[in-house]
Amino acid sequence: MIGIIMFFTALVLLLFGFPVAFTFGAVSVIFGMIYGLAEVLPFGGTVWEGLQEGVDLFAFMPFRIFAIMKNKILMAIPLFIFMGIVLQKTRLAERLLESMGFLFGEIRGGLAISTVLVGALLAASTGVVGASVVAMGVISLPVMIKHGYRNELSTGSICAAGTLGQIIPPSIVLIILGDVFQVPVGDLFRAAFWPGIFLVLLYVVYILAIAFLRPSVAPPIREESSQSGKAVQILRALRAILPPLVLIVLVLGSIFAGIATPTESAAVGAVGAVVLSLLYRQFSFQLVFSAAKETVKVTAMVFAILVAATAFSMVFTYTGGDAIVEEFMLNLPGEKWGFLIFSMIAILILGFFIDFIEISYIIVPILLPISEILGLNPVWFAILIAMNLQTSFLTPPFGFSLFYLKGCAPPGVSTGQIYRGVVPFILLQVLVLLLLTVVPGFFGLTASF
Repeated sequence: MIGIIMFFTALVLLLFGFPVAFTFGAVSVIFGMIYGLAEVLPFGGTVWEGLQEGVDLFAFMPFRIFAIMKNKILMAIPLFIFMGIVLQKTRLAERLLESMGFLFGEIRGGLAISTVLVGALLAASTGVVGASVVAMGVISLPVMIKHGYRNELSTGSICAAGTLGQIIPPSIVLIILGDVFQVPVGDLFRAAFWPGIFLVLLYVVYILAIAFLRPSVAPPIREESSQSGKAVQILRALRAILPPLVLIVLVLGSIFAGIATPTESAAVGAVGAVVLSLLYRQFSFQLVFSAAKETVKVTAMVFAILVAATAFSMVFTYTGGDAIVEEFMLNLPGEKWGFLIFSMIAILILGFFIDFIEISYIIVPILLPISEILGLNPVWFAILIAMNLQTSFLTPPFGFSLFYLKGCAPPGVSTGQIYRGVVPFILLQVLVLLLLTVVPGFFGLTASF
């Protein structure tokens, strides 16, 4: 039971706010020593011998770290992060929101629809959730409030749109899951594309429906302008929308067509982002330096968690924790369906409290061998997990999108309004998750090998 106690100890420490990488690393070392003592002391060994046995658990740790650092799949993470930060610094979100607001503003709920569509474009071009939510919160939220939108709908649409980068390719979550599942990241990108687009359509349909049923929630914007003025505005909108669309086609199209690997397309995206900054006349060496510096910080955090999670998983396996979990899961009623229901609920609940990176590197490796025994298609199972992890950005009390928006929202927007606003969008995500589970063929996926 040492592995199970270790798991819950780490979870409790995370809930108290200890840094993730240090928590997993320290817990791994401490319980590795405890395991060594438990192996030696009952048979007459000394404490020193027990500690040596614990140290021996980590003998292969340097080789695992080198394998992580040489992993070509994970090389795509810093490149996509760099691409997203550069695009964020070129005020891409501001340009897109102004253009979309003009195109859809005269429709009931048009500003909220614009926010969702911009969120989808930012997801496919930047994939940085925090930057997307903050940018749309600063630019779009005051405009929606000014034109009489209810705070709940405004904040909910911004948070939901900002998290689309978790499921719409190129997604950092999908790259991480590709590494964990050992499946081609391009396959995950292709598999996630239609569920992501379907989720965007559901968001738009919900906004249109609520605006139609309750017109006061999302009134249209009445703007008087001449035909020539409208033509100029449309041209400006196209100029703002087309460049990021071209970049998206280059990045995702090269992957889907089999021309480039995700890592190679990430390099194309990084260069393309710099080219866009030149086109938008925002380029400077300070911009590149600042983006590179932020990229190093985020990448270092991800890889530090990965190294610590590798140590944690290793100790968990050596102590027999994985065997206990496997036996429990395989004995659930309903076999495959019992496992799916339990694992999805567990990930959903854990998403209330811990980040997607920890879940991907700690929880998923425990579930993966069981899914293989049950004959589940790894691509399908990975997409289910990715959709589930996206929900974790919206669920209180620790949904990161909620914190990002609260940090940049005007004083009149309360935390309670943000929490209430995201509830319908969480339900829509759960609906898509259920559809992916029950009718995967609708999205072009298969449930079994």
